[in-house]
Amino acid sequence: MTAVVETVRTITYREAMREAMCEAMRRDERVILMGEDVGRYGGCYAVSKGMLEEFGPQRVRDTPLSESAFVGAGIGAALGGMRPIVEIMTVNFSLLALDQIVNTAALYMHMSGGQFNVPLVVRMATGAGRQLAAQHSHSLEGWYAHVPGLKVLAPATIEDARWMLASALDDPDPVIIFEHAGLYNTEGDLPGDGGPVDMTNARVRRPGTDVSLITYGGSLSKALAAAEELAREQVSAEVLDLRVLRPLDTSSIIETVARTHRVVIVDEGWKTGGLSAEIAAQLAELAIWELDGPITRVCSAEVPVPYAKHMEQAALPQTDDIVSAAKSLVSR
Repeated sequence: MTAVVETVRTITYREAMREAMCEAMRRDERVILMGEDVGRYGGCYAVSKGMLEEFGPQRVRDTPLSESAFVGAGIGAALGGMRPIVEIMTVNFSLLALDQIVNTAALYMHMSGGQFNVPLVVRMATGAGRQLAAQHSHSLEGWYAHVPGLKVLAPATIEDARWMLASALDDPDPVIIFEHAGLYNTEGDLPGDGGPVDMTNARVRRPGTDVSLITYGGSLSKALAAAEELAREQVSAEVLDLRVLRPLDTSSIIETVARTHRVVIVDEGWKTGGLSAEIAAQLAELAIWELDGPITRVCSAEVPVPYAKHMEQAALPQTDDIVSAAKSLVSR
């Protein structure tokens, strides 16, 4: 009897997202893609390259340069029985559609007394590190994670980039997917036996016993690099990838702190009023007696993201910052 060998492929984050969309569109004719330059140009980050040729202009729709208009059209399509994927070039520009996302998509089921769902997926790039200056570089995930009625995902790995979309499309309510723009060119191994993943659980990416590094999205690789460096200094760091920013997997957050009793929260967003503050507050409320040291946060500087490369890097959380914060905690 011949053993079945699962194929493992090395692909980029960008290719994983494209495969996810193509599979969804082949499986369900209700799935459409719409947004600025998603068709002929192939997407601002080349995620939808080649999709217009396969699916045609009725299902891969280039839209006018108006986020409010095309997100609103996506909401209407969802209410009409479609399963739209709306791409917004960058999270900064999503603010032009904030009324549509927050006041309409997120609230429609509640305002209709449960009569109407909005099965809409909004994908957008987020994050800095590419010298695109302030209007293309911020991390506003925490703003959307604040809103009831939305589910907010932040795939940080090739596997999550490939498989989270299917779960998002199956959800009857609006889902926001944040794709860190710095990840698109990254490569990784994709197991051949993958399938849709849950949208509820955080995941431990590296076990440890001395300190927990809690993060998501583009900061995951920095946290893993920090854990590797800490290991060389005999400090065992556990890395928790949140993956889902709303609803937060509070149980996993508490469990990792219960194992290590020290925590560093790494967030590319700003510290004031940010997602890191929410995680810190939940730990203070629910797990304060598990902590052997203060809750520590490594976040972006409280400035608009600079254009100059050296200033941009100085403004963002870096591996050395995480290592320093963890060592300071462990040495107490």
